[in-house]
Amino acid sequence: MTWELLPLLPLGILAGLLSGLLGIGGGLVFSPLLLWIGLPPHQALATSTLAIVPTTMAGSLTHWRSGQVPRQAALAICAGAACGGGLFSQVGHSLEGWQLLALQALMYGLLAMVIRPKQANGKTRTTVPVPGLVGVGLVAGLSSGLLGVGGGLVMVPLMVRGLQLGVYQAIRLSTMAVFASSLVAAITFWGDGRAQLLIGLVLGAAAASAAQWSAAHLQNVSEERLVGLIRLLCILLAVDVGRRALLLWL
Repeated sequence: MTWELLPLLPLGILAGLLSGLLGIGGGLVFSPLLLWIGLPPHQALATSTLAIVPTTMAGSLTHWRSGQVPRQAALAICAGAACGGGLFSQVGHSLEGWQLLALQALMYGLLAMVIRPKQANGKTRTTVPVPGLVGVGLVAGLSSGLLGVGGGLVMVPLMVRGLQLGVYQAIRLSTMAVFASSLVAAITFWGDGRAQLLIGLVLGAAAASAAQWSAAHLQNVSEERLVGLIRLLCILLAVDVGRRALLLWL
């Protein structure tokens, strides 16, 4: 199985680059990739969550060492994410495979429509909105536990628009929250046999080194370029995952 995964490692590296730059976990790439190699939806989404753990751990450590993340903010969003990951990791059992994929496709489509750069004259908060960050973390837990994606694509717009945080700060906090939620959810998935440990660790290890590098170079990439890339990726994935959901349903 390890040798069969070697041709997929470049996509794992791509997932890591996106994770460090955009504050996502890499599930945007992992989930379709695992479906493509033949895993059923429940296993693919659970294994995606497992691969997200080392990916976001590498990015989180880089962001933390930069000294630009307030400790109180990190603890608040990680606490919400960990609770959400634990609560929602059992919900997927009650849904059919096509329903999980349909929800994921819907999420991608909505994100492609709403994500945009922060306005130049927009206000940026200087205080730490602890209750708001806990709520945003719960969103990460819902996405990770139910859909096998870390939730960073949802959290970054929520923090920028709803909490008036700067986009780079939102990306750093999102990476940490995705790590917390995916860690809790992955433990549940591994324990109940849904996640494929070897596949998750191979892909996650490849992505982790790329995530560490891209996180260290976050400030060098313009927000407009990041948003354009993530919008294109969401559109492509919405089409692909939606097609898979329709085929399963039929």
